[in-house]
Amino acid sequence: MSARILSISTGRVAALVLPNSHKGSQETTKSAIVKSPVSSLQDPLSIECQPMGLEGDEQADHSVHGGKDKAVYCYPAEHYPFWKDALKTTENKLFQLNQHGAFGENLTIEGLTEAHVYVGDVWQIKEVQLEIKAPREPCFKFNLLMGDRLAGKKMFSGGLSGWYLSVLSPGVLKAGDQISVIAGPREKSIEEVFKELGRKTV
Repeated sequence: MSARILSISTGRVAALVLPNSHKGSQETTKSAIVKSPVSSLQDPLSIECQPMGLEGDEQADHSVHGGKDKAVYCYPAEHYPFWKDALKTTENKLFQLNQHGAFGENLTIEGLTEAHVYVGDVWQIKEVQLEIKAPREPCFKFNLLMGDRLAGKKMFSGGLSGWYLSVLSPGVLKAGDQISVIAGPREKSIEEVFKELGRKTV
């Protein structure tokens, strides 16, 4: 199965407004979930990929994103059409969903989804090696980003988690790079792990 990087996105830690905040006294939380493309097929800039993540990318809470085991977050472009129908979208959100990185992902890819990606698999992308670690677990920040308080539940129901990777061998990545898969033990796919998490969450 052929797979490639469509875009690379990064973001800085910033204030995210919490729901039910009163005008003039808005409550906020820190997050870097808002990502913007820095390398695309139209402009394939090279981005450094280091053990703690991508050049120019930040994380506010390393217990949920960041650190060695969650250095890079990947999401399949194949899921974007689902969200355009599933979300209670505003005109602004529809515009955002046309831009890669809309789900807070670092790598937007095509050619692989949760059913075909296994914990322990290694991706070879030129000199870079990335290891599949775990699915994303949606939290309230994801709901805020999507503008839908049920977005996390919709992610579970659709099985559209995306996944985290650790960086085994650093190097340079850019949009258009091909992904070669080195199979690991193949005990559980990301799809299977995410379903188990969903059963515990419900």
